[in-house]
Amino acid sequence: MLPSNSKQFVELKVESAGFTGVGVARLDNLVYFVDGAIPGDIVKARVLRKKKKHVEATIEEVIVPSIHRIEPRCSHFGVCGGCSWQNMNYEQQIQWKRQHVIDAFQRIAGLKVESYFDTIPAEKHFFYRNKMEFSFGDSRWLTDEEIQGGNEVQNKNFALGLHIAGRFDKILDIKECHIQPEFGNKILNIIREKALSLGLKAYNLRSHTGFLRNLIIRSSLYSSEMMIILLTDAVKEASDGTFLNWYYREFPEGLPEQVSLLHSFHTGFSPVYYGDCNVIKGKDFLIEEINNIKFKISPFSFFQTNSYQLNKFVNYIINSADLEKESIVWDLYCGAGSITLPVSKSVKEIFGFEISASSINDANVNRTMNNIQNANFYCIDLHSKDISSKMKDFPKPDRIIIDPPRAGMHKNLIQVLKEVAPRKIVYVSCNPTTQARDCAELDEYYSVKSVTPIDMFPQTYHIESIATLEKK
Repeated sequence: MLPSNSKQFVELKVESAGFTGVGVARLDNLVYFVDGAIPGDIVKARVLRKKKKHVEATIEEVIVPSIHRIEPRCSHFGVCGGCSWQNMNYEQQIQWKRQHVIDAFQRIAGLKVESYFDTIPAEKHFFYRNKMEFSFGDSRWLTDEEIQGGNEVQNKNFALGLHIAGRFDKILDIKECHIQPEFGNKILNIIREKALSLGLKAYNLRSHTGFLRNLIIRSSLYSSEMMIILLTDAVKEASDGTFLNWYYREFPEGLPEQVSLLHSFHTGFSPVYYGDCNVIKGKDFLIEEINNIKFKISPFSFFQTNSYQLNKFVNYIINSADLEKESIVWDLYCGAGSITLPVSKSVKEIFGFEISASSINDANVNRTMNNIQNANFYCIDLHSKDISSKMKDFPKPDRIIIDPPRAGMHKNLIQVLKEVAPRKIVYVSCNPTTQARDCAELDEYYSVKSVTPIDMFPQTYHIESIATLEKK
């Protein structure tokens, strides 16, 4: 038994990288998950807590650094949980992402896969995200230096940045984020400085008080345009009105022509908002392009966050499906048609299915904008009890493309796949564990021919995985 003393230390040799980005070490028949460690490190680790199957620890000191350890670029690294692998060279990042995919299929699902291909690397390792959503908070996360410094802490009741992992009430004040476009960092700091100068209050998710809620920054690689969306509560104090007057009148004057500026009052209790926006400058959408097909992106619509990888990503899916001109294809969880519409150019007809009505609306707008006639979109709950009977209303496909949320497919939909029995399935996922689980459910009917990781999220442990299944 480990003592409850949180100051217990242990020396560990880190052997591998875990699914959540932690370093994994073993000592005296115990498995240690060490936050901030990478494979090859020898560390002095401080024990945080003991779980049933492992011990959680954090680095106190790197005794011998791994040959793969590098200096992280971001000053927030280690506190912000967004880029947990910024201290590991990129070649190792993509190797471990591939290993995580292999482990999911082999060790967790117990599946035989004919070929595991190398990770398709990212074109850009920094400044690649086309959307960042920052939060305002009235409880700023204090750094160890601030806590131990002995000086009075400044602005501890105001932050604009990202949530601390596992703490919805704590915000890390972000001065510079290295995965969003550099211009986004300028916007972040201008908004913060103005809010602080007026003494504005950030929104509190518990008490539902305060004015400033969220700042969303989106960008388009295709058009080089940007969109800034500010979400606030209703005006309650004179300083709130002063800020909005500045935001509507003075702030736009200093923005480049290609930047749109929007604002919305979000007065509900939910942290999620999908309402209308006031357009102060520019327009309320961006245009992005995949394989010469244009996509209209509204302020709150979902779109893949790495535009630099989109053509690689979609083309690999198309090639994996081995499409024919007479093919009938179903695209399950189609979103706004980012896979459906490029695929439509290679097949007779394609049907996209999605539970989100707003996404289906966006998909139809995109279809019309590109004058595509052979793509059809339907708003359907793919997990419903009667999904089997509903899908009988559509032509039987010979190819199915699946790109579900992280939780994977529901058993009701898996049963539909067994009944429809297309010749080939291309399963795309951002969660290899649930992807492998679902493929195991189909193992009686389908062989997994190949699995290919593609890196859409450099500096993080997250990975997209494309599995190709063929009917036995």
